[in-house]
Amino acid sequence: EILVVDDNSPDGTAQVVKNLQSKYPLHILERASKLGLGSAYIAGFKKALELQADRIFEMDADFSHDPDDLPAILESAKNYDLVIGSRKIAGGKIIGWGFTRKFMSNGAMWLSRILLGLKAKDVTAGFRCFNSQVLKTLNLDEIKSNGYAFQEELLYKTQKAGFTITEIPVTFIDRREGKSKLSKKDIIEFFLIILKLRFK
Repeated sequence: EILVVDDNSPDGTAQVVKNLQSKYPLHILERASKLGLGSAYIAGFKKALELQADRIFEMDADFSHDPDDLPAILESAKNYDLVIGSRKIAGGKIIGWGFTRKFMSNGAMWLSRILLGLKAKDVTAGFRCFNSQVLKTLNLDEIKSNGYAFQEELLYKTQKAGFTITEIPVTFIDRREGKSKLSKKDIIEFFLIILKLRFK
């Protein structure tokens, strides 16, 4: 089943999903406005748990994450609580990022791995599969990150809770249409959240 979280997108996403619901196992969670990346994920996770999902994927809807990778991730999820579609292990790669974006991403990953003791290589990956028990166990309402630090915070709390984590290689292709939503506010929040988690 597919759940689409739509923050009042101007491109008509919600209506497209509704038009296809009679033909495919689709669900739509509509929100009144753009309330942040983190809150969208949390709302989606809660809805997926309501739908009694056993394994819950998170992925971008712009094909930056290849749906063809889903079966391999799901197979790995039979043995692990969290599977990360990783761009940073052997066989994984990123297509379409310039030097600056790669530098910023690598620096952020290095810092969060050092400060938080994260074992995964790709700590900012947004292509993941959770055993639903992980999301039931963690208090999602305590996750404060609402921007791109959300991925690190959720990974940190998953690791800290003792759940098993692995990575499998994927190719990330930067979105072909539109622009990345990474902002200065997201960057500042990232550093503040990482420091808060480290020295909490």
